[in-house]
Amino acid sequence: MDDLRSAMEEHMDQMADLVQKLSAELRTGLRPAYDNFIGFFQAIDWKEPWLMGLLGFHFLVLLTTITSRKNLNFQMILFLLSLGGVFLAERLNSFLGKNWKCFAGQNYFDPNGVFLSVLWSGPLLIIAIIILINTLFSLCHLIVRWKRAELRHRATLARYKIFNLVDDKPKVDGSHSNYFSTKSFLYNY
Repeated sequence: MDDLRSAMEEHMDQMADLVQKLSAELRTGLRPAYDNFIGFFQAIDWKEPWLMGLLGFHFLVLLTTITSRKNLNFQMILFLLSLGGVFLAERLNSFLGKNWKCFAGQNYFDPNGVFLSVLWSGPLLIIAIIILINTLFSLCHLIVRWKRAELRHRATLARYKIFNLVDDKPKVDGSHSNYFSTKSFLYNY
């Protein structure tokens, strides 16, 4: 029993050492990335009017996305426009890189498009993901409503079958003469 206890304690000590080494490596590995990230955002002059307008635009699109969450057709238009904005980011970066003196204090538009990817494409992709998640929730809700209506319809048909109000025998043309039609029933619920 003592051998088992000492083996367990030794194993726990080894695991603690491994966890400490791993966390130290992660801290040293993530530190340069964190410093680059902070340096990127500190290099930007956030008081420039066009940057405030860009942030306001993204906030307005996000607010529109949230307030129109029940209107799926409008959401799909927003979704396609967001993805279209991401698609045009490369062309927009080259155009803004050539004309940055007209509106900015410094040239933020490098050939790789990092600045525009972070401040233009990133928020638009997040908005598109929000719309996609909302659409999936709406579709799940619609499937549940449809299944409930189908079950109510089957229960109603079963009740009327008991009272012989529904004739299940096919007609000559192959159709059934049901008291309720499925289409009208689903539209009423």
